[in-house]
Amino acid sequence: MALYAISDLHLAFTTDKPMDIFGEKWFKHDEKIKNNWLKKIKEEDTVLIAGDVSWSMNSKESKEDLDWLDSLPGRKIVSKGNHDYWWTGITKLNSLYENTKFLQNNFYIYEDYAICGSRGWILNTSDKFTQKDQKILNREIIRLRLSLDAAVKSGYNKIIVMIHYPPVNEKKEASIFTDLFKEYNVEKVIYGHIHGPALANVLDGEFDGIEYIMTACDYLDFNPRKIL
Repeated sequence: MALYAISDLHLAFTTDKPMDIFGEKWFKHDEKIKNNWLKKIKEEDTVLIAGDVSWSMNSKESKEDLDWLDSLPGRKIVSKGNHDYWWTGITKLNSLYENTKFLQNNFYIYEDYAICGSRGWILNTSDKFTQKDQKILNREIIRLRLSLDAAVKSGYNKIIVMIHYPPVNEKKEASIFTDLFKEYNVEKVIYGHIHGPALANVLDGEFDGIEYIMTACDYLDFNPRKIL
């Protein structure tokens, strides 16, 4: 039984959003994901998917994408990304599948680890940060803290966090998210969101005693990454 991670699947089986407009590397990327997945992931494994699963704009459109994901081997734990507009109420989502579960204000268990997380948001150190962003950032911090508190109150002290947005800026400075990870003694953080040339400067490794793991599809060459 192993733990893997991959994010930013950007599936579009019912949406006219071909990913190869972002480069030849993305041509038929869903087939690359599936082929790599089937080669390494078994039914007893767990895969963490930190957001941007589907380009769909509503739950009806997203069904084929989510069905495709659910059909792959292993248990899937999904957190929200900035493009997951199809995301509905968490209770409804978690009633859809037996082997695909959705993370929001709650946590899941992998062996002796608690899997926590939230979407995250643009950091307040960004030049593009606005007053509207502050409201969303505050909400995401609350959601992340709810998830972490739920795990701690249930007796878990080994924690892995899923977050879609990078928890540090381009200068790799501490943030409100990294401070929260330290407060709860988080061991590992997986994240995505970044693509293209920006991948050359991502945080992938230890930072202030915590392991940060970049899992965007194109960064991993569409191959799920083993975490534990």
